[in-house]
Amino acid sequence: MTIDKILAQATADALKALYGADIPAEKINPQTTRKEFEGNLTIMVFPFLKASGKAPEATAAEIGDYLAANCAAVEKYNVVKGFLNISVSPDFWAGVLADIAATPDYGFTAATPDSPLVMIEYSSPNTNKPLHLGHVRNNLLGFSLARIMQACGYRVVKTNIVNDRGIHICKSMLAWQKWGNGETPESTGKKGDHLIGDYYVLFDKHYRGEVAELMAKGLSEDDAKAQAPLMLEAREMLRRWEAGDPEVRQLWQTMNQWVYDGFDQTYRRLGVDFDKIYYESQTYLEGKAKVLEGLEKGLFYRKDDGSVWADLTDAGLDHKILLRSDGTSVYMTQDIGTAKLRYQDYPIDRMIYVVGNEQNYHFQVLSLLLDRLGFKWGKDLIHFSYGMVELPEGKMKSREGTVVDADDLMDAMNATARAMSDERNALADLPAEERDQVLETIGLGALKYFLLKVDPRKNMVFDPKESIDFNGNTGPFLQYTYARIRSILRKAGQETVPPAGVAPNDKEITLIQLLADFPSTVADAGHNYSPALVANYAYELAKNFNQYYHDYSILREQDDATRAMRLSLARTVADVLRRAVSLLGMEMPERM
Repeated sequence: MTIDKILAQATADALKALYGADIPAEKINPQTTRKEFEGNLTIMVFPFLKASGKAPEATAAEIGDYLAANCAAVEKYNVVKGFLNISVSPDFWAGVLADIAATPDYGFTAATPDSPLVMIEYSSPNTNKPLHLGHVRNNLLGFSLARIMQACGYRVVKTNIVNDRGIHICKSMLAWQKWGNGETPESTGKKGDHLIGDYYVLFDKHYRGEVAELMAKGLSEDDAKAQAPLMLEAREMLRRWEAGDPEVRQLWQTMNQWVYDGFDQTYRRLGVDFDKIYYESQTYLEGKAKVLEGLEKGLFYRKDDGSVWADLTDAGLDHKILLRSDGTSVYMTQDIGTAKLRYQDYPIDRMIYVVGNEQNYHFQVLSLLLDRLGFKWGKDLIHFSYGMVELPEGKMKSREGTVVDADDLMDAMNATARAMSDERNALADLPAEERDQVLETIGLGALKYFLLKVDPRKNMVFDPKESIDFNGNTGPFLQYTYARIRSILRKAGQETVPPAGVAPNDKEITLIQLLADFPSTVADAGHNYSPALVANYAYELAKNFNQYYHDYSILREQDDATRAMRLSLARTVADVLRRAVSLLGMEMPERM
C-alpha cells in the first residue's frame, strides 16, 4: 500500500475514533506538502469540521495526535491553519524504497480480459504529401497516450484513418501524369511520400499561375479558382475515380502504395505503430449508407437540391451537411462510416480521437450524430484536442512546400546530437554503429520530450536547438541522468543492490517520495489525457537526483551500509526514470 493510501486509511480511522464519522479512505487525498512548510504530506481538514464541531486548528491537532500515536509511518506533524502537515519517519521511507525496488513494473497496472477497451485514433495523414511536424506531434501524443492508458490497466487498440481519396489526392495524381515523365521512388531515389508531395506542390504552383492569368482577364478570384483548367481536370479525375474508372483507380493504387511505403519508414523511425489501419476509400461508402439509413428513420432531412442535412439546433448547434447534392460524402460522412466499422470490429468502451483543436466543432457534431445513430459510446467519445505546433519562423503551409518534413526534422535532430556530442568529445570510444544508435536515440529523445512536455491543449513553438540542450528541461538531460546512474552502477561492479537498513537523509527522502508519487502520476496522466504530466514528473525526478548527486557521494561513501542504500536509491531512480520516459516513447542510452 502506498504512503498516501496508508495515511488516508489512518485518517479515516482517526475520524471514526475521534468523532464517530464514517468517511471512506477513498475520499481522503493527502497531497505533497508545499516546499515552504515542514512535512512530506498534507491533509486538508476543512471537510471534517462538521464531524468534529471544532475549529480547523483544533481538528487538525487532534487528528495529528491520533496519527502520531497509532500510525507507524508518522514521525511528527505540524498544523498551519486547516492544514495538517505530516512528516513520515525515515525508517518508513527506507521501507518504501525497498518495496519500490522489489516491485516489477512498478507504477504500471496490468490489464485483464475484463478491463475496459479504449480505442485511440491518431496520425490520420493524407496520401498527397509526407508527414510533417504537425503530424509528428499528433503521432507522439497518440502513441504516448496509448502507452499511458495501457499503464493504467486499460486494454488499448491503436488505430489510424488514412485519408486516401478526394480532390487533394487527385491533384498529386494529375500533376504526376502531366509532368512526372514516369518517375518512381526507385528511379529518383526518393521516398514515395516525398515524391508525391513534390507533385502536390507542383500542382499548386501551376494552378496559382492559371488563377492569376484568369484574374488578369477580368474574372473574380472565386470564379478564376473554379474555372482554372487544372482544377477542372482534377475534379473530372475525382469523378472518374468515384465511378470506378480502371485507369484512374490503377494510378491511384500505385501512387498511394508509394506513399504508404514512405509512411511506414517514417513511423518505424519515429517509433510509433498501429494495431488497425482504416482507409477513407473503404469507409466513406459505409458512412453514406448510415446517413441514408438515418434519413429513412427521420433523423436527417433532404433539401430540394438533393443534399442531406442534420438539424442540430436543439443542441445549440446549426445545420450540418452530410451528403452533397451530387451524392458525394463529406468528412463527417467518412467519420460516421469509420465509427460503424470500428464498432463492428471491436467492443469499444471508450473512443479517443487525437486531432488538433481546429476540429473542435467537428467532434461536437460527430458525437451528437453517432449518438443519434445508436452508437452507445457516441455521446461519450473523447476528442483529445491539442494545440498547433509552429517553428520560431512561423506557420507551415503544405501547398507551398514550406512545411517541416518529419524525415528532414529527424535527420536534423540526429545531426544536432552528433554536433553536440563532438563538441563534448563524448562517445568517441564507442564503435561507429553503437555511436550512431546512441546519437539517434538522443536526437529522437530530444524531439519527443520537447513536443510532449507541453500541456497538449496549448499551442507551442518547437525550437530544435533548445530541445537538445543537455541542461534544463530537455530529453537529453533526462537521458544523461540515466546514463550517469548506469555508469555509477557499472563502476560499483553490480547491477542490482539489495536495500540496506539505513535511514535516509532529507534529500534521499525527497527522492523516495518522488519515486512513491510515480503510480499516482501515471494515473493522473491517464485520467487527464496528458503525457505532459509524465514528462514533467520525469524532469523533477532527474533534477532532484542530480542535485542529490552533487551534494552526496555514492561510490566514495565509506560506510558500506550507506553506500549500499545509495546505490539502491540510484538504481531505483534510473528504473523509474526509464519507465516514465517509456510512456513518452523515449529510449534511454546506457552511455552518453
